[in-house]
Amino acid sequence: MKNQGHAKLGLRTDQRLQIIRNQVSQLLWNGRIETTLAYAKATATATEKVLTIAIDAYTDTVKVDKDVINSKGVTVKKTVLQDGPKKLAARRKIMSKTYDLFETRSKEESKASFDKRTKHINHPLVEKIFNELAPKYAKRAKEVGQGGGYTRVLKLGFRRGDDAERAIVELV
Repeated sequence: MKNQGHAKLGLRTDQRLQIIRNQVSQLLWNGRIETTLAYAKATATATEKVLTIAIDAYTDTVKVDKDVINSKGVTVKKTVLQDGPKKLAARRKIMSKTYDLFETRSKEESKASFDKRTKHINHPLVEKIFNELAPKYAKRAKEVGQGGGYTRVLKLGFRRGDDAERAIVELV
C-alpha cells in the first residue's frame, strides 16, 4: 500500500482532523507546543500549508470609499482598506483550517483597556496570522530565497507510562 502523505494516527478521520486543527491553532497562537512525534509531524505539515496560504495573499488589499455618519450627524466620505478577493478567500480558508482562539486579558490590564484593545478584532488568530506571521515569513523567504520551513520538530525522548516518543513543534 502506498503512503498517502499523512498518518492515520489510529483515529477516525473526523477525530484526527479535529486534533490536528486544534494543534495547528495552538501552535500558531503560542508559537510552540509539545505532543507526540506522530502528531508533531502532522501538525507541522498542516501549519506549513496554512502559513503558505497566508503569505501568498496577505498583501492583497483594496481602497474603498465609504459614506460614514460622523458624531455631528453629517455624512462624510472616508477611504478605508479592505481585503481584496485573494486575501478574503485565503482568510476564509484559514478559518476553516483553524479554530477561533480569543485574546486573554493579562492580570495588569484593566477591563476597559482590554475592551478598547480588542474592540475591532473579530478573529484574533486569523489577524495574528495575517498581521504578524505572514509578513515575518515572507521577509524570511526573500532573505533565504526559499519558501517553506516555517516549523521545526525537535524530539524529546520517550514518555513514561506508554513509551510514546515526545516532540516539540515550534515556529522558526
